[in-house]
Amino acid sequence: MEFESYNLDDTRRLARQILASLDGVNLILLDGELGAGKTVLTQGILSELGAEGPFTSPTFVVMKDYKLSDNEKFEKVCHFDCYRIGVEDLKDLAWEETLENKKNLVIVEWPGRIKEALPEKAIRIEIKVIDENKRRFIIKN
Repeated sequence: MEFESYNLDDTRRLARQILASLDGVNLILLDGELGAGKTVLTQGILSELGAEGPFTSPTFVVMKDYKLSDNEKFEKVCHFDCYRIGVEDLKDLAWEETLENKKNLVIVEWPGRIKEALPEKAIRIEIKVIDENKRRFIIKN
């Protein structure tokens, strides 16, 4: 599936579609260049799930947890930014335990940095910058 976004409202609509398609999947992988919109899409997902903000990129802290109080499917969203880490760092972040708990929705930015640790079952989203305001999201289940 492909989706084009021209503004934040479009990206939030995409967040709703992604959440609706999570049939037994609790891992979303976001790939795209710096400034492509990975964090913006994550913010839309967090907002749709009713998480409490502020929603900021975990670039320097690597992982942020957001508790969900009123969601039937997930109890927590775990947002990883793997730009500065590798597979060997995941053990310190309780990666396997986090991923195995199906009550966690796990969102990973820069998944190519930890590809050896990724399971097959995931929603993969590649974000391409078309111009200053336009993004193309290529979604693969």
